[in-house]
Amino acid sequence: MNEEELREGLRSEMASITPPPPLSTGAALGAARRTHFRRRAVWASLGSAAVVLAVTGFAAVTNPDGHLYQPAGNGPLASPDASGDTKQAWPTGPDGRPQEDRTARAGSKHDQGVHLLNEAVSVIPSGYTTPEDPPGQSAEERTLRTHQAQFENKVNGVDVWSYSSSVAVAQGKGTGRVIVEVHDAGNPLPTEPCALAQNFWGMQGECQVETVGAAQVGVVVRPGSDERLDQWSAYRHPDGVVVFVAQGVTLDESRPALTKLPFSVPQLAALAVDERFHLK
Repeated sequence: MNEEELREGLRSEMASITPPPPLSTGAALGAARRTHFRRRAVWASLGSAAVVLAVTGFAAVTNPDGHLYQPAGNGPLASPDASGDTKQAWPTGPDGRPQEDRTARAGSKHDQGVHLLNEAVSVIPSGYTTPEDPPGQSAEERTLRTHQAQFENKVNGVDVWSYSSSVAVAQGKGTGRVIVEVHDAGNPLPTEPCALAQNFWGMQGECQVETVGAAQVGVVVRPGSDERLDQWSAYRHPDGVVVFVAQGVTLDESRPALTKLPFSVPQLAALAVDERFHLK
């Protein structure tokens, strides 16, 4: 067989192949669901936190619009079933059904998030105001006062949660924010004060250890290249509960920034130890 005959044979073979039928809507949805269930097992093996957060839809940061989301827990929550799909083992909500995702929207865990927000508002120093969102806004629309309770992982059969709150802090024409984040005992966060502080949202910066009574608190006094926040403190209680308290002169790009931060470094360190934020 010469070259021309080979080419002609290949053309004939390709022409005889029947193209596959277009993918139906039902099949596409099924594939999407299978991808959704598999993605945690797949991305956990990649070792890239940034990719994990992008795929799961949970950011490790408070977004510029003020919405708070925390990083997803490590690894798949359940083993694949016979079909190869990984079922998300979300905690059971107050209605007796599994949550639809990591966020608790009712029940005791949700109430802990509300409690944390109220406590955060209560510590804002005099001379600053804490504006509220317009009435009737949904949780997703709020930017001035936000809270969230999120399931992180199951450790030794016990659910480990994190709780977050963000408070807009205004003075004159400027608006900044104060953030409090609490992680249940059993979390995998570091123990050393500065390692713990530099783990917050994956941000780095110039850290120093502040002494508050008998407690050693890590405080990042100057951020590195990530300037979402200006300063933050971190403390692990003896029972394992971790508290972060952060402040920034900017709330979002639509508002002027504060001219100064609400708390001094010693005050920020003391807040991390404050029992009001020691959720149990």
